Amino acid sequence: MIEIHLYGKLRRFSEQKSPLQESVVFFDIHDGDSIRSVVERIGISLDELGSNIFLNGEYSGLERPVKDGDRLGLFPNDMQLLYRWYFNKVDEG
Repeated sequence: MIEIHLYGKLRRFSEQKSPLQESVVFFDIHDGDSIRSVVERIGISLDELGSNIFLNGEYSGLERPVKDGDRLGLFPNDMQLLYRWYFNKVDEG
């Protein structure tokens, strides 16, 4: 199972929509899952998803594999990281 923290307008994909509390969803992981496949199963459009994706605290690409116990942070396209060049992007496992 993966723990997914949703921010901004992506909060609508969780039951907790209050900005005063965390919006977290949990999803079962299948063999070969990547961040992209999990995002698609949630129902988030790739057009709406920003480039700010963090897997276990690391700035990550959509093709990065996920595993049980991972923590994923997803930000929408209207909440872009201001200084993303300071982060090393991890695209694959």
